[in-house]
Amino acid sequence: MAKLFEYQGKNLLAKYGIETPVGLVAETPEEAVESASKIGFPVVLKAQVHVTGRFKAGGIKFAENKLKVEKEAEKIFSNPVKGFKVSKILVEKKLEIKREFYLGVTIDDSFKVRSQVLIFNDEGGVDIEEIAEKEPSRIIKTVIDPVDGLKKEEFEGKISKIKGLPVKEIIDYAEKICKLSKEYDATTVEINPLVQTVNRKVIAADCRVTIDDNSLFKHKEIGVGREIGRGLTELEKKIWRFEQIDKRGTGYFIQLTKDTKGCVGFHGIGGGGAMLATDALLEKGLKIANYADTSGDPPASKIYRVIKTILSQPGIIGYALIGSVIASQEQWHHAHAIVKALNESLKNKPGFPVLILIAGNKEKETHEIIRKGLQKLPIKLKLYGRDYIYETDFIVDKLKKMIDEYLRERRNKFV
Repeated sequence: MAKLFEYQGKNLLAKYGIETPVGLVAETPEEAVESASKIGFPVVLKAQVHVTGRFKAGGIKFAENKLKVEKEAEKIFSNPVKGFKVSKILVEKKLEIKREFYLGVTIDDSFKVRSQVLIFNDEGGVDIEEIAEKEPSRIIKTVIDPVDGLKKEEFEGKISKIKGLPVKEIIDYAEKICKLSKEYDATTVEINPLVQTVNRKVIAADCRVTIDDNSLFKHKEIGVGREIGRGLTELEKKIWRFEQIDKRGTGYFIQLTKDTKGCVGFHGIGGGGAMLATDALLEKGLKIANYADTSGDPPASKIYRVIKTILSQPGIIGYALIGSVIASQEQWHHAHAIVKALNESLKNKPGFPVLILIAGNKEKETHEIIRKGLQKLPIKLKLYGRDYIYETDFIVDKLKKMIDEYLRERRNKFV
């Protein structure tokens, strides 16, 4: 899912008529001082990173004058917040808060609901999951009908029982975030806290918005790409650029470590079996360089690019493809991609371990294409089909044995 920075989320909220604090984005301490001067003191400086708990982590500071702004901005830019480097600060007018609330739209994928749900709590700035666990009666939930939308009267009836609420404004904002979530394919729109100021204004003091990254091509104006909580590596950017061009199926690739030496290049097809395989690899003491997925019936060209990317990682000591998709794709597209990519990338790597478990439609033809296509390649190949899709430990033990032999042969070669 694509996470929006706070300032990006607030830009969307403002577009739908939800009031937010006066704010400007700064990329240097000098810009922060300039922004604060335009806004007027006192101000709050907020690190733009995709984490919660920024205040305790030193990512939110208050300032009453230019000197304080510069000093605090330098601290924020210099010190990563929960491991994330800060490249932008949101400078906002400090609010005089009377009361805080929580208001959000999220997806409840339980079998009883399977829909979006509007959530309200009369105490904002808190961990909503913790309250839901300890005091569930305090959480007000209203299921949003996929066709008819929010049942306004039902929601109003629930919150009207709480004394002192700005009911009119809360209902208005609830309708607006429901509309936002639908039109922007948002999986989460969360205003926390939604505050009532001392002069009785209701303002979104902070927000969190995530958008289904499969719909980003429809929302280019918000300037968000695939987000994984850190900057993308060059290999990840390469795959993502191609993914934006070719929408057929999935071609996903993420690096799990900066130093890929001594790691296995991992390639999954589909989620469940691939996740089990990664767990098994780690339990057996093997390190994984990346996680890749080519499901959803992608063309051979997309699969080929993913495999080439996996094999281009420096120092990897093996390649494992684990995939069984029975219903939705013909696996011989994978076979053609495997043959082309491996012949190009592994022709000068004798004994390189390659383990492939691939099952599904056209399985027999797929295995035949792979065997014939790789028969002249000087690698060590193990190829398995549907009889082994539940034999994860067996498969991983085979791969580990192949890797041990490969490393031993390499050591002996240089002794």
